[in-house]
Amino acid sequence: MSRLRVHAFSISVDGYGAGSRQNRENPLGVGGMGLHEWMLPTRSFQRLYGDGAGETGVDDDFVARSFENIGAWILGRNMFGPVRGPWPDDHWKGWWGANPPYHVPVFVLTHHLRSPIVMEGGTVFHFVTGGIEGALHLATAAAGDRDVRLGGGVATIRQYIRAQLVDEMHFAIAPTLLGSGEHLFAEIDLPALGYQCAEHVAGARAAHIVIRREATD
Repeated sequence: MSRLRVHAFSISVDGYGAGSRQNRENPLGVGGMGLHEWMLPTRSFQRLYGDGAGETGVDDDFVARSFENIGAWILGRNMFGPVRGPWPDDHWKGWWGANPPYHVPVFVLTHHLRSPIVMEGGTVFHFVTGGIEGALHLATAAAGDRDVRLGGGVATIRQYIRAQLVDEMHFAIAPTLLGSGEHLFAEIDLPALGYQCAEHVAGARAAHIVIRREATD
């Protein structure tokens, strides 16, 4: 049975998953890029975007785990791009160029219809107007016997947590303070929703926390 998983999602020590004043030049908000510095030197990241000669160790292990057994992704519209409102045209095709790192179907939450986009490497962006449960239904069907990865952003993850639809979450706590922005856990009672801390490991550049939802009958 497919599970819905969050992986390698970076947050600051004070709980923010993105900084304030997000725009096309600062898609993660002011200071937001600092959340992801732990990932950049890893071998798994360098295999995607560099020469493949990155570092191994705990941080790399968690990046590698994030791609294991993933058959589909779900993204909030902000994670796909900065365009707001009705799609003005088909020009914007994501932040990642012609060959995005997904290589499986990706379901983008939106309020506005748009035709699917076929990219290089097996990535196909589907635009879903049926809400979070509709997107999960489509992604689960596309994933088959593999899992679905929830890529974010913060608002999207919060919606799925509140609906108790996320089975497992890995957060990398970066050694930085943002002070403002999008707070991941504000007014969310994780234990009341059935979530418990299952793993905690110190990496070279981030602390890694895995949270799982307890199975219920």
